[in-house]
Amino acid sequence: MQARLMAGLVCTGLLFGPMAAAQPRDLQGLSAAVDAKVLEWRRDIHQHPELGNREFRTAALVAAHLQALGMEVRTGVAHTGVVGILRGAKPGPRLALRADMDALPVTEAVDLPFASKVTTEFRGQTTGVMHACGHDAHVAILMGVAEVLAGQRETLAGEVMFIFQPAEEGPPEGEEGGALLMLKEGLFADFKPAAVLGLHVGSALNSDTIGLRAGPLMAAADSFRIVVHGRQTHGSRPWSGVDPIVAAADIISTAQTVVSRRTDLTRGPIVLSFGAVQGGIRQNIIPESVELIGTIRSFEPDMRAETFASLQQIAEQVASAHGATVTTDIPWMQGYPVTRNDPALTARLMPALERAAPGKVREIPAVTGAEDFAEFGAHAPAMFFFVGATPPGQDAASAPSNHSPKFFLDEAALKLGTRALLSVSFEVLEGDAAAVDRR
Repeated sequence: MQARLMAGLVCTGLLFGPMAAAQPRDLQGLSAAVDAKVLEWRRDIHQHPELGNREFRTAALVAAHLQALGMEVRTGVAHTGVVGILRGAKPGPRLALRADMDALPVTEAVDLPFASKVTTEFRGQTTGVMHACGHDAHVAILMGVAEVLAGQRETLAGEVMFIFQPAEEGPPEGEEGGALLMLKEGLFADFKPAAVLGLHVGSALNSDTIGLRAGPLMAAADSFRIVVHGRQTHGSRPWSGVDPIVAAADIISTAQTVVSRRTDLTRGPIVLSFGAVQGGIRQNIIPESVELIGTIRSFEPDMRAETFASLQQIAEQVASAHGATVTTDIPWMQGYPVTRNDPALTARLMPALERAAPGKVREIPAVTGAEDFAEFGAHAPAMFFFVGATPPGQDAASAPSNHSPKFFLDEAALKLGTRALLSVSFEVLEGDAAAVDRR
């Protein structure tokens, strides 16, 4: 992968252009100094998860840490976000580093001494709250990186913005949030980064491995909502009404043809999934309506638009065939764009990732999961990478996925994530790929 990413960059000067001289850095020693703290922070945050736009405890923990490090700190950004600015003693580039803070409405099924016992109400149902996507690890890693870089400020070139972002999984219905709101509130108005970097732990890789690719890395994500309207009647006399449950079931089934029969998949992947079906309250009453919600994942804008149109057509015409009607929101909420890794930046930072995980950096296929980190990439060259979460020796392909109640993080990923994010940060700030001494 590294040779292919670097190909073509030498002649342009993007890879071997002028670089700032840097003092050698003991990457292993610097990261090891905060490993115990990162572990403690992760376990604490894991035990106290908070949903999007409600990350009050997590934000307070982060803000207190950044303030103790002597940074300029802003709180309440996009509701609960925290931003810290570190200024090095030497002139240099501006770098933005991002971690997401929110958890998911998932009831934890992993036997850990620090497992989440938190419950909440979500869409009218009682559910557990869990860091089932690993954002607790992201926050802890970035807190560790912040401590290391702050300790190096007297020899550090440039400035670093630490972005602790709320609501990556999406804000509550009726609210704004996430990366888009942080940017809307002027996150980069006075701080124009030369690069923005982030990472994500993932069960599809082992915890000694880093995965990434140049160009499109993660899909665009859009939510949709379809409400099927029938006519309520007694379950013993279905002919006296219009059954929205049967119509909804037919819509769900027929919608699968959008991908299997209507889409030219040689142009790129598309995923269309229903995530919730809600309708009715009693076994012998045919309800008035049924709500369907789901997600669409895509990599190409025209295919994205075609999928919206096809789903709309199917919903309307299948419902009509049953004597029902529909109201639709396709898309329903603000979707995430494609997460793209800047090819030149990715090639430049590959050696830094290799120093953090020698021989364990992998080019991975495009991921149909989505990330609102993509919004930051619209404002600066961006690179996003994955750190494995499954213990070495275990089959990562069969491990419970992110968002599963059984998602398990091998805490060795914390050490690798800290080393990797430090390594690429030093590379951006100091430029010389040989300057970071891996001892």
